[in-house]
Amino acid sequence: MFDIVFLGTSASAPSIHRGLSSAAVMAGEDRFLIDCGEGTQRQILRSGIGFKKLNHILLTHSHLDHILGLGGLVSTFTRWEAIDDFQIWGGTATLQRVEDLLFNVVFARHQPPVPVHLTPVGDGVFYEQKKFTLSAFPVQHRGPDCYGYVFQEHTHMPFLAEKANALGIPFGPERSALVQGHAVTLADGRTILPSDVLGEPVPGVKIAFTGDVGNAEAMLPYIQDADALVIEGTFMQEEADMARRFGHLTIHQAGLIAQEANVKNLLITHVSRRYRERDMAEEAQNVFPNAYIVRDFDHFVIRRDKPIVKQKASYRNNPEDAL
Repeated sequence: MFDIVFLGTSASAPSIHRGLSSAAVMAGEDRFLIDCGEGTQRQILRSGIGFKKLNHILLTHSHLDHILGLGGLVSTFTRWEAIDDFQIWGGTATLQRVEDLLFNVVFARHQPPVPVHLTPVGDGVFYEQKKFTLSAFPVQHRGPDCYGYVFQEHTHMPFLAEKANALGIPFGPERSALVQGHAVTLADGRTILPSDVLGEPVPGVKIAFTGDVGNAEAMLPYIQDADALVIEGTFMQEEADMARRFGHLTIHQAGLIAQEANVKNLLITHVSRRYRERDMAEEAQNVFPNAYIVRDFDHFVIRRDKPIVKQKASYRNNPEDAL
């Protein structure tokens, strides 16, 4: 299960109601910040999610509207928050720019109060926990080393209690061992295999998260069958030529990508302030009905085999409701 809280959803420059690119993904006890546009730390406070354990950051690319908030955020964390270290992942070119920002400006060539780790990603898994993996995949945009990220719950085999009861398996360590894939021997001498009490494999929840995208064809294998795809929609289709020149997608194109990748839900962010939200939503949903134009502080709950749940923005009602 995963939760996504959007902290900034505007493209290139903030608007009255939208901050610059950033979102938080909650995965059990783990929390990740994806991109960190200017003003992100204030958006974190306004969202109500707080700073606790939010010292793992994934960067999609090196453009300033996606990384400039790192200076203030890292400064706040390393001076005022009780953390052991700060972990930032991204492409090599992105991390070089972040290194200049943090170590030449924020810390002015001094040693930071806590370790700040800049770790390059490539194509594949780079972080794994008991219930999920986190992998990176290459994305085509302006400049080198752009990446998207996939949060993937592990496939599991459900424990079939009715079969266990029929076999007379007692409650306790025997059942726990079977769930973990180990055979057990009962007091009467019978050996029970995990396959005797476990159901067919069930895929876990999958979230695919991109930053800016110029050409989406190459990333289709990575986002295939995602329960939620978070992707940009900077332009509307009437300005498709401009989108192509600047290496961005239109909202219409985002809908087509979601169709082709067979995703369940489409969350469109990085939108231009030049358009009305209801026009953007109409363009998206004409192509892909389960599409959302997300707003700052929107909170989406993604669970296995359940419809996506959009919770109201926790900070305040958005004045764009009237648009």
